[in-house]
Amino acid sequence: MSISKEQLSQSRVLVVGDAMIDRYWYGAVDRISPEAPVPVVRVTREEARVGGAANVATNVVSLSAQASLLTVVGDDEASHQLEDLVAKTGIKPYFGRDAELKTTVKLRVIGRQQQLIRLDFENTPKSEVLSSQSATFSAILPEHAAVLFSDYGKGGLTHVSDMIAAARAAGKPVLIDPKGSDYSRYSGATVITPNRAELQQVIGSWHSEDELRAKAHGLRDQLGLDALLLTRSEEGMTLFDAQGELHVNAQAREVFDVTGAGDTVIATLAALVGAGLSLREAMPLANKAGGIVVGKFGTATVSYDELFQGV
Repeated sequence: MSISKEQLSQSRVLVVGDAMIDRYWYGAVDRISPEAPVPVVRVTREEARVGGAANVATNVVSLSAQASLLTVVGDDEASHQLEDLVAKTGIKPYFGRDAELKTTVKLRVIGRQQQLIRLDFENTPKSEVLSSQSATFSAILPEHAAVLFSDYGKGGLTHVSDMIAAARAAGKPVLIDPKGSDYSRYSGATVITPNRAELQQVIGSWHSEDELRAKAHGLRDQLGLDALLLTRSEEGMTLFDAQGELHVNAQAREVFDVTGAGDTVIATLAALVGAGLSLREAMPLANKAGGIVVGKFGTATVSYDELFQGV
C-alpha cells in the first residue's frame, strides 16, 4: 500500500498527552570517585530532544503529515525549552501552563557508549489546568482528521474519557497508546496499541495464540473498541478487530535502540488513518516504521522517503 506525500500532508493529527524533554549528557569516564564506588563523568556534550507525546507529534510531522500538540507543562526553564524545540519541528503547540508543575525531564548520563544513570524530574498537574485543556480540545477538534492520545501516566490525561467521547461523536478516529492496568477509561476508542508487557498487566499472561486471541477480543468487546493492536517486538504485531486477526512479522534488521519505537508505530498509524487508510492498510506500514526506528539511537523518527522506499 502506498500513499503520496501530498495526500499525507493533508492528514492533520491532534496529539494529546504527556510531553517531556529527553536530555542527554555525554562525557568521558576516566576514574572512579574517591567519595563512593561510582564513575566520575566529565560532561563534554549536552543534547535535548522532545520526548513523550512531543516525540509522538514529531514522528507525525517527520512523515510529512501535520500535528498539533495539546499538553500541560510547568512554567519553568524546561517548558520553554520544550516549546522552542516543538516549534522548530513545525508542530502547532497548545501548551497549558501550571506554575506548580515541574515539566517532566528525563536526564540520561552517557559514558563509554552506555547509559550510566537516568534522573527523572516530574510531578502531577492540577485539575484546573487539565480541565482548561478539555475546553481547548473541543475548540480545535474539528480541524483535525485523527486524534492520538499518548498516555505516559504523568497525569495529563485525567479527562481522557470525555475527550474520547467528544472525538467519536465528531466522527474522528481515536488512537491510544495506553498506560496502567485500568483500560476502562479508554472505552469507545478506535484502537489501542499496548505492547506485550502492557497488555499482560490488563488481561494476564497467555500460554497460546488461541488464549491470546480469546482474551484480546474479550477486552475489545468489553471496552467497545474497533480494534486492539498488540506490538510484539521481535514477533511483529497483531491487529484484533471485527474481521478477526491480522499479523505482520517484524522487519528483520539489527536492533540498536528500542527507545520511542512505540511512539513511531502509533504516530505512523494515526498519520495514515488521518489520510484515509484503514487500520488494516496502515498497520504493515506502521510495523515497517517501527523496524526502521529501532535501527537508530535514542528517540528517533522516520521520514516519508524512508517509509516508502521500495514500495
